[in-house]
Amino acid sequence: MGSSGDDESRRIDEAVTALGELGTAGALRPRSGRGGDRRIVAIAGGKGGTGKSVVAVTLAVELAGRGLDVVLVDGDLGGPNLHSLLAMPFPKAALSDFILRRADTLAELAVPTPVPRLTLISGARNAQSVASPMHQQKLRLIRALLALPADVVVIDLGAGSHPNVVDFFLAARHGIMVVAPEPTAVENAYRFLKAAFLRNLRLAETGDDFKALLLQVTQTNDGRAMAPAELVDAIARQDPEAGERLRRHVATFRPLLLVNRARDARDLALGEGMCAAASRLFGVEIGYVGHLHHSVPAEMAIRSRLPLVGEHLGREMEGELAAIATRLLAMPVEPEAVA
Repeated sequence: MGSSGDDESRRIDEAVTALGELGTAGALRPRSGRGGDRRIVAIAGGKGGTGKSVVAVTLAVELAGRGLDVVLVDGDLGGPNLHSLLAMPFPKAALSDFILRRADTLAELAVPTPVPRLTLISGARNAQSVASPMHQQKLRLIRALLALPADVVVIDLGAGSHPNVVDFFLAARHGIMVVAPEPTAVENAYRFLKAAFLRNLRLAETGDDFKALLLQVTQTNDGRAMAPAELVDAIARQDPEAGERLRRHVATFRPLLLVNRARDARDLALGEGMCAAASRLFGVEIGYVGHLHHSVPAEMAIRSRLPLVGEHLGREMEGELAAIATRLLAMPVEPEAVA
C-alpha cells in the first residue's frame, strides 16, 4: 500500500478524535417505501479525477437499458456536472431547491434524460450555502433520497473524505469506491475507506461507556499505532460483549471497489489486491465489482459534449459496464434500518 500504510497506522487516539468530530447521524437509513428490491448505489472517489462521475452516468444508463426505472442524482453539491455528461442543459430545478425548501420532494426535481427510464436530479445551482449542508439538512436530504420512487437510485458523490460525503456513502445499500490506477488515487481510496469505517464504528455505539472503552484501549496499547481491525480486536479483549456487538455492526460495512481507466494487466490486478489489503486492515469484506478500461471513444465524447451512451462508449466499455451491472444486481439487498 506504500505510503498509505503509514497513514492507516497513525496513533489510535487520532482515530478516536475523528470519531468524535464526525458527530452523530442517528437515522441515516430509513425504510424505503418501495420494498426490499430497491437499490441505492452511491459512487465515491477518494480524490477528484478518478472518473467517478463517468462511472455513475454510464452505470445508470446501463441499468435503465435493462428496463429498470433509474434516478441519477448529482450529489456533488459543490460542482455538479452529470447533465453535461448526458449532453443536457443545466436543469432549472436542482437539489438546492429541496435543501432550501423551495421544493417539497426530490421527485418533483427529476427531469427526463435522453435515455428512456432514466431521470436526473441535478446538483446545487448557484447556491454555495448548500455545498456543505447543515446536519438537519443532510438528514432530510438522505431520507428523501432513500424514498425516491425508483428501482435504482444512483448517487454521484463529491470527491474526498468529508464527513458529509461519507454519510451519504454509508446510507446507500451499495457504496462503490472508484479508484484510478495512480498512487495518489490509491492512497486516497484507502483514506476514504478508513474514514467510512470509523464513521460506521461511531454509529455502532454512542454512549459514554463506549467512548471510555475506546480511550482505555488507546492508553493500554503502549502508544503503538493500531490499524482499525486491531482496534476492534482490542475492544473485544477488554469487553467481550461490547466487542461482539461491535463486530456484528462492523460486518454491515461492505463497500465495493471499482478500478477505472485500466490500461494493462497490472492495473487489472490492482482491484483484487486492494480488496485483500483493505480486508486485512479493516477486518471486513471489501467486494470487487469490476473494472473499466480507459475508453478513447468515451473520452472523445466528453470533449465533444456528446452523451455517454451506446456507441460513444466503445464496445469494450459497454461490455465491462454490463458485467458490473450484472454483478451489482446479483448482490442481495438487505432490509434497511428503520429510522
